[in-house]
Amino acid sequence: MKLLILGGTEFVGRAVAEAAVARGHEVTVFHRGRHEPPEGVRTLLGDRTAEGGLAALTDGRWDVVVDTWSGAPSAVRDAARLLAEGRAARYVYVSSRSVYADPVPAAADEAAPPVEGSPDAGDEVDYPQAKRGGELAAVQEFGPDRSLLVRAGLILGPWENIGRLPWWLGRMARGGEVLAPGPRDLPVQFIDARDLAEWIVSAADFGLCGPYNLVSPPDHTTMGELLEACVRVTGGGAELRWTDPEAILAAGVEPWNHLPVWIPPGELHRTMHGSNVWKAVLSGLRCRPVEETVADTWAWLESIGGEAPQRPDRPRVGLDPETERRLLAQL
Repeated sequence: MKLLILGGTEFVGRAVAEAAVARGHEVTVFHRGRHEPPEGVRTLLGDRTAEGGLAALTDGRWDVVVDTWSGAPSAVRDAARLLAEGRAARYVYVSSRSVYADPVPAAADEAAPPVEGSPDAGDEVDYPQAKRGGELAAVQEFGPDRSLLVRAGLILGPWENIGRLPWWLGRMARGGEVLAPGPRDLPVQFIDARDLAEWIVSAADFGLCGPYNLVSPPDHTTMGELLEACVRVTGGGAELRWTDPEAILAAGVEPWNHLPVWIPPGELHRTMHGSNVWKAVLSGLRCRPVEETVADTWAWLESIGGEAPQRPDRPRVGLDPETERRLLAQL
């Protein structure tokens, strides 16, 4: 299979490139030249947001395109339109479960109603509308039978450039008392970027189409198992202080942003950590144990000096030490 990845040098795109190369596929990555591409790929340079920035794609022919774009839907539209003109057979767009309209029904599957979106929108739209617009652009240019919409949930693992799991690992490595948001048995749904990539490559190989929710089953792990794994792999010097959600929220601490991954019980938690993923599981999704994701992410962080890369279009996450100390002193 000849695979073109629009991106392919950072988190999810890089994982897809490495998974495809490992299976013996011929992989081309189209990127801006800001990061080193994975080994074993062919490189094309260009900036899809610039005038004439897609010129490097005009001569190639590919079986499948994988697009991880998170910005303006019009950029997906333009790339898909160019590639649909005899240059690619199928289009895989890595979308998000954020495309579902609120309130999302409990255990919602792919039939849940999405937000409004437009394939012609620019950077003015919010993330859910941007991802929905990207989906519509892929389907508009390639048709429903030649487009695959990968609605990913929370993505963790090596090369993460958002900072969620890296923040927890760095915090555990500093040791001492750590504010652990409860309840300890709170379910957590995430997907390791490498498991996501393996599924994408297999799905592309088999010609799957339509929308798929891609995240671990709801019973995959808990907040306790995740944080305790972080303690173990970083040396065991941290002491988790499990704290009720009410005390954390009363102190003005923001779920998800100040305490990454964590969302207290309620409607939003059911939306983010209660997704129905049977369609993906039945089509071959396999999720590695949380301990493996945590250990491999820590090993990667240590190999690059302990500081994770940060996407410039995303705010840094994590709770500042002074706020944590003050809250722990009040408990």
